[in-house]
Amino acid sequence: MEEPSKSPLPEAFLRFLQANGIDPSIYIASDSTPRYLRLKPGNEAEIEGIEAEIKCKLEKVNWLPDFYSLRPDILIANSKSYLDGKIYGIDAASGAAVSVLNISPGDHVLDLCAAPGAKLCMILDLLGDSGSVTGVDVARHRLAACRTMLQKYSLGDRCRLFVADGTTFSLAPLRVDSRSRSCQSSFEEKDERFREWTSRRPWKERKRAAKARETMSLQSVTTSENPELIFYGRHSGVVGLSKNKLYKTMSDLEVSSCGYDKVLVDAECTHDGSVKHIQKFENWGWTTLQRRVLDAVRTDSLTLLQLKLLRNGFRLLKVGGLLVYSTSSLTVAQNEDIVEQFLKENASAELQEINEAEEWPRKSGRIPKTLRFDPLTSQTSGLFVAKFTKLAT
Repeated sequence: MEEPSKSPLPEAFLRFLQANGIDPSIYIASDSTPRYLRLKPGNEAEIEGIEAEIKCKLEKVNWLPDFYSLRPDILIANSKSYLDGKIYGIDAASGAAVSVLNISPGDHVLDLCAAPGAKLCMILDLLGDSGSVTGVDVARHRLAACRTMLQKYSLGDRCRLFVADGTTFSLAPLRVDSRSRSCQSSFEEKDERFREWTSRRPWKERKRAAKARETMSLQSVTTSENPELIFYGRHSGVVGLSKNKLYKTMSDLEVSSCGYDKVLVDAECTHDGSVKHIQKFENWGWTTLQRRVLDAVRTDSLTLLQLKLLRNGFRLLKVGGLLVYSTSSLTVAQNEDIVEQFLKENASAELQEINEAEEWPRKSGRIPKTLRFDPLTSQTSGLFVAKFTKLAT
């Protein structure tokens, strides 16, 4: 590492980068790293109009369908195209992580850490008119932002959103298109059934929901509590169900054939690979960086959380299904170390080659079949990606 004293980054953070083999110059390269947006399919003819509105040429990302890059100083949030739901901002590395799932029509997909929602939107775009997506996040206000995005982009028809702890979430996908009863238990249909979702709920229902949220805020979420359903689309499988069926959990035997086809675990992390996030600490103060990124107690608790999220996401995956684990950290402890520990614990887990990545601008991870994006190599934000399948045992 050359002349660290001349870097605007604090010495403690430079030592952190050195220990993880991260080139500190990526935080300088970010000034020239483009922003990215995804064009909602069906709006290809709108490109010239979008360019005229934001006064910037959009460059097609050749290695990732429907993605375009633009200058980092261009803002899209107030543009008509954005407000009309034709485009949304998502980094190309994040889009790549979603594409690794190889989502097909009819898949039942679990996004275990769904907020803030851009990946969730892309998953639903790829899914099309069959299958379902279940979005889970422990932070209600962040998941509410996901709900707003789904409604804005008219993508929520096959989605349901639960406020829940991703390390313990256990609800089965609703395979509404299947005529087989092997994945569903027979219940007495005495419970009130879910009607079509509306934001204008009756006063009594709003009062019950507010009381439930107050109760949950006073105590930690436990496995005995039902997750809070804050949104469901017309074809998500929820409409017409009783609560008994909606909140049916899966046994390990049921999961093997009736679990989720695809699972995304984009785990909470220190976000040190998100260069724009690190740059915010110049305003927040570097002591805040010490507490949020460098503090050993926090990082230890994060790696434990990441491992628990990966374990639970894999538990809910059906045999033959695919799981993608990703973080926006570039540290070994939050990525390769998690993968290696998880593989040691799970004989049915197998790392998969990410074949589509052969043409991507990325680096290989420190263990085979994993990969990394960073501003210098990829012209994207930093991201680690690993892909697993579940074997029959």
